[in-house]
Amino acid sequence: MPSPAPAVTFEGVFKRFGDVAAVDGVSLTIAPGEFVALVGTSGSGKSTLLKTINRLVEPDDGAVLIDGRDVRAGPAPLLRRRIGYVFQSIGLFPHWTVAENIGAGPRVAGQAPPDVGRLLDLVELPASVATRMPHELSGGQRQRIAIARALAPGARLLLLDEALGALDPVTRDGVGRRLADLHAELALTTVLVTHDMAEALLLATRVLVMKDGRIVADATPAELAGGGGGEAAQALVAVPRAQADRLRELGR
Repeated sequence: MPSPAPAVTFEGVFKRFGDVAAVDGVSLTIAPGEFVALVGTSGSGKSTLLKTINRLVEPDDGAVLIDGRDVRAGPAPLLRRRIGYVFQSIGLFPHWTVAENIGAGPRVAGQAPPDVGRLLDLVELPASVATRMPHELSGGQRQRIAIARALAPGARLLLLDEALGALDPVTRDGVGRRLADLHAELALTTVLVTHDMAEALLLATRVLVMKDGRIVADATPAELAGGGGGEAAQALVAVPRAQADRLRELGR
């Protein structure tokens, strides 16, 4: 039986790059099983905050906890084996087959080989792609394989750093829907960084809006769609809302 999805807690997390406070005293808890979207304009600190969870970024002050345990309590590589991480550039090993890429995490961790067929089925790809090379696949297929690779070691915490940003709109929508389904099916805790507020509203159960390194809104999609969350949040919501209005005008 899989372990329960973990909680993630930020306690006064602060990170500075030169004179810029990329993360400025963030404190909050992500409950087990939540699907949280971190949104904000470029440079707001959302990717930096996400990376403190798996120690790709080390805070200057404060702490990040997973189920009450400081992520700095052990070696970073061991921590990362328990966390699925998917990023925009995909990062598949080009000279390895799909099956070899998916099995990379368990192999490094000394685990038994994963059930590649099952993982491909989870991301809605046929078992036949297991023997193919990454360059033989579309961008959407490669990103689905990256998700399968992230889940292969049995991760219950999934971090997505602009993971859908390089995909065309149709593929992005399809992969996003599958991510939401996987979150529910596998009972994960999921944190998605995106600059696309429509994507955040449609996929997540909770939306955190960042500005200048701080969380300036913490609301449900329904609350944000209804006008809540404050000025910075509504500036982001205004973009898909205005696009929807223009599309309706075109249809008249």
